[in-house]
Amino acid sequence: MALISPSRRLRRTPFSEGVEAADVKAYTVYNHMLLPTVFESVEADYHHLKKHVQVWDVSCERQVELRGPDAGRLMQMLTPRDLRGMQPGQCYYVPIVDETGGMLNDPVAVKLAEDRWWISIADSDLLYWVKGIANGWRLDVLVDEPDVSPLAIQGPKAETLMERVFGSSIRDIRFFRFGVFQFQGRDLVIARSGYSKQGGFEIYVEDGEIGMPLWIKLFEAGVDLEVRAGCPNLIERIEGGLLSFGNDMTDDNTPHECGLGRFCDTHSAIGCIGRDALLRVAKEGPVQQIRPLSISGDPVPACTDYWPLYASGKRVGRVSSAAWSPDFRMNVAIGMVRMTHWDAGSKLEVETPDGMRTATVRDKFWI
Repeated sequence: MALISPSRRLRRTPFSEGVEAADVKAYTVYNHMLLPTVFESVEADYHHLKKHVQVWDVSCERQVELRGPDAGRLMQMLTPRDLRGMQPGQCYYVPIVDETGGMLNDPVAVKLAEDRWWISIADSDLLYWVKGIANGWRLDVLVDEPDVSPLAIQGPKAETLMERVFGSSIRDIRFFRFGVFQFQGRDLVIARSGYSKQGGFEIYVEDGEIGMPLWIKLFEAGVDLEVRAGCPNLIERIEGGLLSFGNDMTDDNTPHECGLGRFCDTHSAIGCIGRDALLRVAKEGPVQQIRPLSISGDPVPACTDYWPLYASGKRVGRVSSAAWSPDFRMNVAIGMVRMTHWDAGSKLEVETPDGMRTATVRDKFWI
C-alpha cells in the first residue's frame, strides 16, 4: 500500500503524539490535516465504540470564526436554516449553500456570543467562501481560523469519563448545547455532540499546549472504562445515517436531495445567499434523494468510487458509502436514488467491484 509523504501542508495536531502512541493503522486527509481512520481494525473499532468509550482526534474539524457586529448577519447569509431563535450556548447543524443552493459544507454552528460564532466544518475550504462573502458585502466582521482543535469523546461510557475529568455538572449539558469548563486553568468549550450515534461530547481545545496533558488525563481517568483511541467509524456512521460531505454529497446536491430539508427554513431565513434557488427546489421537490440501502451477499469491498444503481437496466442512482454491518448481518449503504425508485422496499441492482448485486431501499437507517 502506498504511504502518504509527510510535509508541512499536512498539519500535525495537538494530539498527534497520543494518536501515534496508540498505534494508529491508517489516516485520511481532511481539511489539510491527518484524520485517523483505523486503530485495531474497522470492525474491532466498531465493536469497541458501541460498548465502551473512545477518544478521537478530530482536530481536522477546523473552526471558521466570525467575530464582530455583523457576525450574526454573515452566519445567516451562509445557511438556509433560520438562526433568529438561536441563543449563545447552542449548537446548530447547518447546511451551508452557494448561490445555486448547492451544498458547500454541513458543519455545526456554535454560537459563543451575539457577535462571535464558530463554524465547525466538514472537509472543504469553507474559510475562503466565508471571507469572500464578508469582503464582498463589506461586512463589519473578522473571519479567520482560530487555534481550536476539537477532541471527541464518544461511546456509551463517555459521560462517566467526562464527569471524572470535568465534574458532575458535565451531565447538565443538553444535546447540541455547550458549557465552559476548566482544565489546567484554561477555559474549554464542551458540547454534547459528535459524529457517532453512541453519544458523547466534543471538547474545543483552544490552546494546543494543553492537548497532550488533556489526552493523558482522559486515558488515566478511563482505565477501568476500557478507554481507547478511536476515530469516526465507517460502519457505525452508515448504520446511523451520518452523511460524509465529499462522499455522500457535494456542491452538486441541494440540502433537500441530501435529506436535510428539515434544516431549511427557506421562507423565513431572510438573507441566505442561496434562498431564491432553494425556494424553487422546495416548491418543485427534489428529483433524487439520499436513501438507506441494504446490499445482498457477502461483505462488500471498500466503496472508493460511486457504484451505479440500476432498475431494469436503466441507471437510477448511485451508492456512495457501503460496509458490512456485524450487528445487523448485512451490507449497509447510503445512496442517492431517483424519485421513481426511492420508495422503501424498491429492489434495485448495484454494480459493485465484484459484480452486480441486489440492493433494497430501506424505510430508515439502522440506528
